[in-house]
Amino acid sequence: MPLPILIVEDDDDLREALTDTLELGGHAVVSATDGEAALALLERERVALVLSDVQMKPMDGETLLLEVKQRYPGLPVMLMTAYGMVERAVAALHAGACHYLPKPFEPDQLLQEVAKYMLPGSEDESVIAEDPAMRGLLDIARRVAASDASILISGESGSGKEVLARFIHRASNRADQPFVAINCAAVPEQLLESTFFGHERGAFTGAATQHIGKFEQANGGTLLLDEVTEMPLALQAKLLRVLQEREVERVGGSKALKVDVRVIATSNRDVAQAVAAGQFREDLYYRLNVFPLAIPALRERAGDILPLARAMLARHAARMGRRTPTLDAAAQRQLEVHAWEGNIRELDNVVQRALILAPGDRIELSHLYLPQQAAKPAAVPAVRSPTQAEESAAPTDIKGLEKHHILETLKACAGVRKLAAERLGMSERTLRYKLQQYREEDGDLSV
Repeated sequence: MPLPILIVEDDDDLREALTDTLELGGHAVVSATDGEAALALLERERVALVLSDVQMKPMDGETLLLEVKQRYPGLPVMLMTAYGMVERAVAALHAGACHYLPKPFEPDQLLQEVAKYMLPGSEDESVIAEDPAMRGLLDIARRVAASDASILISGESGSGKEVLARFIHRASNRADQPFVAINCAAVPEQLLESTFFGHERGAFTGAATQHIGKFEQANGGTLLLDEVTEMPLALQAKLLRVLQEREVERVGGSKALKVDVRVIATSNRDVAQAVAAGQFREDLYYRLNVFPLAIPALRERAGDILPLARAMLARHAARMGRRTPTLDAAAQRQLEVHAWEGNIRELDNVVQRALILAPGDRIELSHLYLPQQAAKPAAVPAVRSPTQAEESAAPTDIKGLEKHHILETLKACAGVRKLAAERLGMSERTLRYKLQQYREEDGDLSV
């Protein structure tokens, strides 16, 4: 099972709304009503991320942040508040918060930020490789995993570079040590050095406590530098020194600390071109590129499309509490010929969309809701296109599709919410929350 997200919020209604949003997004959730309860829960349960309000009593979110960072330095903490100010947000980030989320925010924004920062869980992260191209890549990855050589993984966005990095870590002799990932494009530039190398208390304004950097957190294990080409040139020079000397010095510190870290870097750009353009240091490129691995795009490994789709269906269906549906022949053909410009991330979106639209245990072509113009030319049986009236009547966004499906199911169940919730694969509480949202948006619903 994946690690849960810990919600710390003293407002009962908001805590329930956050729980519903995260559970609908496929996350396990635990909650606490204040900072002290949260710390007590952390003593007995591992979590993937702490999502905490700031305005709480007796212990506010910023105090909870400091406590968590002292006791569990590797655990990400995301703060949220309606009273956010730029200065306060920067101070929280300096103190170790992974993100500062100002209220109000959209559910999709929350899900995106949580997915970006949460720790990986214990669920099966095995690489699905049925296509010969991917099988060959994994054979090479297994061999290089046995060494401590730095690896540079290149590939398009969403093609599975981080999954491959985790595979290498699990296949290495460091598998029982930490795997720490940092997205170089997601950390504010002024916080990068502190994030990488840590800082001492009082090193700068807002540094209220000592912070352990990513290199120290990964000591003995593997450090993933995701999208490394987005790193500023000034920090590249400092990173190069750490890789050469195998020691770090915290910001505001005076003592060098030895670290034993295996570095894997990824990029969705042509790194050699970035070097030629003066955007990436040549010496750092050669330091990281000891063993290059290029992961193919999903359209270049067509043999993996259906196995990946079936695995995603099983995972998301389990999270929704419903049986895993099957793909009919037409749906399978369409998945195989689609261009997949967004790679595995796009496929995962399509699978989740199909689960929302499919009322039973069979996913048909219409449930995929794929744009026909994005498909590759292929000799497949013609599929009836929707009429102009059908296109104008049907919702065109995921939120609208979900709403239409929920209301139609409720209507088919003669307004009986318990029966509708069972058919939809959600709790009655979640269904009530959704219907209340629709009432606030559209007024009274005749269901």
